Amino acid sequence: MPLVEVSNLVKHFLVRGGVFNRVLRQVHAVNGVSFAIEKGKILGVVGESGCGKSTLGKLIVRLLDMTAGKVQFRGQDISHLSASELMSVRRKMQMIFQDPHASLNPRMTVGAAVREVVAFHKIVPKREIRDEVDALFAKVGIHTDSQEKYPHEFSGGQKQRVGIARSLAVNPEFIIADEPVSALDVSIQAQVLNLLMDLKDEFDLTMLFISHDLKVIDHFCDSVLVMYLGFVLEELPCRDIQADALHPYTKALLGANPVADPTQRHELTVLAGEVPSPYDLPRGCPFAARCELVTNQCRQEMPPLVEKESGHRVACWEV
Repeated sequence: MPLVEVSNLVKHFLVRGGVFNRVLRQVHAVNGVSFAIEKGKILGVVGESGCGKSTLGKLIVRLLDMTAGKVQFRGQDISHLSASELMSVRRKMQMIFQDPHASLNPRMTVGAAVREVVAFHKIVPKREIRDEVDALFAKVGIHTDSQEKYPHEFSGGQKQRVGIARSLAVNPEFIIADEPVSALDVSIQAQVLNLLMDLKDEFDLTMLFISHDLKVIDHFCDSVLVMYLGFVLEELPCRDIQADALHPYTKALLGANPVADPTQRHELTVLAGEVPSPYDLPRGCPFAARCELVTNQCRQEMPPLVEKESGHRVACWEV
């Protein structure tokens, strides 16, 4: 049984206005997303900005309420649990946010921020809280003497390590990492990714790793979910994404990646056209207006997500 299972998840944001605050239109942020994550695995989610990646993560941990669909954790449907019922589940599902500075209280020392979590969830007896937090900071590479400093006194990488320590404080089983290295210098990104990998092995964590960088996904994850305009267009294992990718959009993302070896240059992939408006979704495949393989069927019918082989699903009429 998967640790996390998502079925036909939908999220529409209502846009209101006018004298009577009526609903004027809807933002179709997430559109029928389904997947499962086995215990101990890392599923990557990749796509352009605005494709619904972060919204998907927040829906899973119930930071946002879903419009439709179902989220199961350990076989339990958590889609409509009350705030009090969610408390025990929240201890097992944590989130690392994209902006480490915005996720920390500027008026609270970093040590106090983590001690507050440990105390609230009664992780250890009161007299052992400081020792527990010392151990957490040591695991993420922050000196214990730094606990009484405020967030503005840390670098971006250090603040992200504090955010990771806070997520680990409740002994979670599942972590959603929402672009945890995108706001960091390139020199720091590898350090944080290696730290996450070490902690994943040490604590036997299951993860949903959100990123816009397929190279990071390929290095870090077991499989990847490719999203476009709130839809899943492809899911495939991270064995050899470059060779295995079937969907034209996935191939376009790969073609836009810079190459590590300058002698292996290739022509840069530039997609024509614009991303359709999430206020007014097109009929048929959402990628049809930018796809070089487009047919009339693509413009009229949304292709189903079909399993081509074990663990590899594609939503395309032409592959």
